Amino acid sequence: MSRQSIHTDTDGKLRRLGASIRAVRHERGLSQEALADASGIDRSHMGKIERGERNVSVLNIARIAEALGVTIAALMASAEL
Repeated sequence: MSRQSIHTDTDGKLRRLGASIRAVRHERGLSQEALADASGIDRSHMGKIERGERNVSVLNIARIAEALGVTIAALMASAEL
């Protein structure tokens, strides 16, 4: 397996996770900046996570889930992961 294929989101997992994060953020009435601040993540990085442009670490998923008041499992289930 080439290094390129390891980091390519060909089946949309990162996009689905990002969409799940964005949906919960909207449900909570939070701006992207507010979620980024609460998660300790740079706002521009948060935008890339929500667009599925970054392979987000487990630690950051945990921080985002905590800031949203949901479990990691709930984010993953919503993203069908």
